[in-house]
Amino acid sequence: MAAQSTFEYDVQLTPITIPNLPGLQSYVVGQHNGKWLVLGGRKDGLHARQPFNAFPNANNNTSIYVIDVATQQFWSTSIAVLDTGLREQLQSTNMSFYQDNDTLYIVGGYAFSVTANDHVTFNKLTSVNVPNLINAVMSGTTIVPYFKQITNDVFALTGAQLGKIGNTFYLVGGHRFDGRYNPMNNPTFTQTYSNQIRSFTIDNTGSQLSFSNYQEVTDAVHLHRRDYNLVPQVFPDGQLGYTVSSGVFQINQDLPFLYPVDIKNSGYIPQTQFNQYLSNYHSAKVGLYDAASNRMHSLFFGGMSQYYYNSGVLVQDNLVPFVKTISRVTRFSDGSLLEYNLPVEMPDYKGAGAEFIPNHLLPHYENEVLKLNNISDNEFVIGHIYGGIQSSSINPFSANQTNLTNSDASIYEVKLVKNSLSSASALAGNNPFDFQLFPNPTKSNQVQLTYNLPYATSIDYYVTSLEGKLLDDGEIVDSKQGANTLNFTIENATESQTIIITFVFDKKYYVSKKILRN
Repeated sequence: MAAQSTFEYDVQLTPITIPNLPGLQSYVVGQHNGKWLVLGGRKDGLHARQPFNAFPNANNNTSIYVIDVATQQFWSTSIAVLDTGLREQLQSTNMSFYQDNDTLYIVGGYAFSVTANDHVTFNKLTSVNVPNLINAVMSGTTIVPYFKQITNDVFALTGAQLGKIGNTFYLVGGHRFDGRYNPMNNPTFTQTYSNQIRSFTIDNTGSQLSFSNYQEVTDAVHLHRRDYNLVPQVFPDGQLGYTVSSGVFQINQDLPFLYPVDIKNSGYIPQTQFNQYLSNYHSAKVGLYDAASNRMHSLFFGGMSQYYYNSGVLVQDNLVPFVKTISRVTRFSDGSLLEYNLPVEMPDYKGAGAEFIPNHLLPHYENEVLKLNNISDNEFVIGHIYGGIQSSSINPFSANQTNLTNSDASIYEVKLVKNSLSSASALAGNNPFDFQLFPNPTKSNQVQLTYNLPYATSIDYYVTSLEGKLLDDGEIVDSKQGANTLNFTIENATESQTIIITFVFDKKYYVSKKILRN
């Protein structure tokens, strides 16, 4: 760890109280003229372990809220007047959403469906006219005209995230989960990870919503993620895109991914040379770009993490507990990444399932990254955090004490204060592992692998096709500290096929290599 002044601001959180505002987590939010439009999510805390008690229908949010943080007021109306398809989706949890000008697009979500008489992932894409719906909720007039919805199984995802680059929408990761949650994996549900980036364009101009130019990119290893943070980015070359930050779960273990994946309109790039330790689950986050130094800063507020600091000591907890950490990942002009533990913390175990609502009065890119260099004030409000899960216990799920959690009604104003002496503790996230393989190309189904282990540890492997299909997986045994050589047999691959071999060292360091069989 080292102190580095790469971000010359202090982060300040100030609570704002709006009387009688309900707590919500894992909701959808849009905004217009400083007012927030909030739909869906849950009114309770972390889901229970027991299948009969997890995600109860009674705690679905069946209201639409408009919040004016400046005047500390809110308005609400029921979704009961909407058609069944809209009503069922809009009271679900973990929907994906993106606001494009005045339109809020909403995808998927998970909740009990009266129509299906079961918990389902909704196969819906919905568009919402944000300004008109806000006005209708505030004035008490009909909300019915301000929604459009279509049905297609490509939208049946929960725990995914939705972004937009140029004219193309990107629906990233997530899973389809139908049935009752069950921590013991008893057959009360079916679950299929997307393992994909699904891209498409949307036409919202007529009376009927439609989508086109649909494409899928599959990667069973690097895109096997849900409940992560999709952080908007400005890359060093000036391109706008996104970074998939962490997320759960790895294929063969209930641990989060630590390395990020960058998404551009040209494709996706797993950044396996870097691990992010201090934020591993969906939480409030914001992107800030410093054009003068070509540095991209991503801030993460609380949530859940496999790692956290206790009295200056980095603690690893594989139960992935609630944390108070506020952290930053900075991408430098050469593309390198570094993580920082900020000296300020969340007021409690908060932030999981919360959203950061950026201040649109500040200059920002179309993907909502704030333009730091266009702001001359010494202190300024970058946005607000609303809701999420609050816990009085660090690990309530493992102790079967989810009753110690609740949905948070708190709002925090987030301010940056200029401080040229500001510093934070840097956490080395470099990947110390690598391997080599030869011959490459190869005519046989066997190659030789060499690798040097800085310490003896577990090694898992995956073999995937260039199209992202998982061909083989397993574990390498009997490796030792220092130099190792291994004859590796490639299973289930055809001749004249490029495949990818991925090694996972110590259940957290990923290294992937391409090899051509000819």
